[in-house]
Amino acid sequence: MNRILPMRFLAGRLLDLVLVLFGVSVIVFLMIRLIPGDAVAIMLGANTEITPERIAELESRLGLDQPIVVQYFDWISGIFRGDLGTSIWTGRPVAQEIAANIWPTLQLTFLSVLVGAGLAIPIGCFMAEARGKTAEVLVRVGAIAGLTIPSFWLGIVSIFLVAKLMPGSAMLGYVPFGEDPLGNLQRMILPVFALSLPMLANLSRLVRSAMLDALGQDYIRTAKSKGAGRTRVVYVHALRNALIPFITSVGVATGYLLGGAIVIEQVFAIPGLGQLVLGAISERNYPLVQSAILVLTFAFVLVNFLVDILYAAIDPRVSQR
Repeated sequence: MNRILPMRFLAGRLLDLVLVLFGVSVIVFLMIRLIPGDAVAIMLGANTEITPERIAELESRLGLDQPIVVQYFDWISGIFRGDLGTSIWTGRPVAQEIAANIWPTLQLTFLSVLVGAGLAIPIGCFMAEARGKTAEVLVRVGAIAGLTIPSFWLGIVSIFLVAKLMPGSAMLGYVPFGEDPLGNLQRMILPVFALSLPMLANLSRLVRSAMLDALGQDYIRTAKSKGAGRTRVVYVHALRNALIPFITSVGVATGYLLGGAIVIEQVFAIPGLGQLVLGAISERNYPLVQSAILVLTFAFVLVNFLVDILYAAIDPRVSQR
């Protein structure tokens, strides 16, 4: 029986993943077509003579003359075949367009999660241990401030400050890590700082709260009575239980970072999925917008699926619910 329950748990989570992706695909497909303006006329461009014949030809080429249900299933069936469509403006496969722009976004998100989640644990533990002390109050006030400052505003201010203090330093744009590792990391410092600060502030407060609850439990008093040292009590016994809500929050925060990365990419001129999606929306590039948003959604859902699995591995009782 114990072997069956985890399989049911995995099957249930996989079903949730499929249902969410299906719902998102329908919503994205419909919302793209509700954007105001004549999409076909915009695609033809201002320098092209717009005639009924040209409009009919483009609609036929894009399949826009078909019923909307047929358009949706044509798009979905193409995705299952590995065909995300063709970009209207460049004529390149959408998969190639996304692949060429996804790595800056993934790197920015990964580094932000690494910094935000990695620093949140020691800072949260410090606040729990130093509860009520002046240093803890100052750190907690800083965490609250970090939650209230928008990432894009923090990015803009940091650009002005660095330009004032260190003129000539490389802050904008993107250099692939394989071409120039040092230049890549140098340009990532400010965007990662701006994007990870709200996550760091939120998670550190969560760790503090969970640690305070864990440190008050009976098993902690038992460990202390058996002579366990302070470091072992805090970072082994208490922290292990405090990490359960922390891991769940990291998964949710990662999804929000993917959305925030789109804004930060505009501030720091990073050619990632953010610039690709926003440009495609303004151009009514249906195939590119639909597939790019679906890829971002899939990444968000996949991260939360993996978090659920990790959560169940840490606390087996979760898979038995």
